[in-house]
Amino acid sequence: MSDEAAAEEAFLAVEREVALLFRRGRSRAADMSRRVHPALEGVAYSLLGFIEESAPVRLTDIGLHFGVGKATISRQIKVLEGLGLVAREADPLDRRSSLVSLTEDGAVRYLRARGGRMARFRELMATWETVDVEQFADLLQRFNDLTGEPGIDAERS
Repeated sequence: MSDEAAAEEAFLAVEREVALLFRRGRSRAADMSRRVHPALEGVAYSLLGFIEESAPVRLTDIGLHFGVGKATISRQIKVLEGLGLVAREADPLDRRSSLVSLTEDGAVRYLRARGGRMARFRELMATWETVDVEQFADLLQRFNDLTGEPGIDAERS
C-alpha cells in the first residue's frame, strides 16, 4: 500500500470513529441531562457543565460558547430556571445583561450526574495506563482545537 493510500485509510478510520463518537455522544447527552432532572433533554447537561465551570456567566457568553443566539440560550435558561437548576441575577457591570449560576440544587444534581459519568470513564479505561489516558486527552484536545468551534480558543488561553 502506498503512503498516500495508507494516509487515506487512516483518515477514513478517523472519520468513522469520530462519527461513532459523535452519534454516541448525542445519545448520551440526553441521558446525562435526564440524570440531572427527568424533564431535561438534549444539550442541558453540557449547558449546566459550562455554567458550573464559568459561573457567574453572561447569557451572551453561553451563546458564544455553544455557537447559538441569545434567544435560543434565553429559552434554554428559562427552562433550567423553571426547574430550579439555575438562577439569574443582573450583571453589576451592565444591568441590561444577566449573569447565570447554578442553584444549590442544580449544582448537587449536576455534580452527581458528572460523578456517575466520571465513574463510567474510569471503569471503561481501567486497563489503560495513566500515560495513555493523558495522551488520549492531549490528542482529543489537539483535535478539538482544530475544529475552530466558537469559544474554544478563548477557553484555553
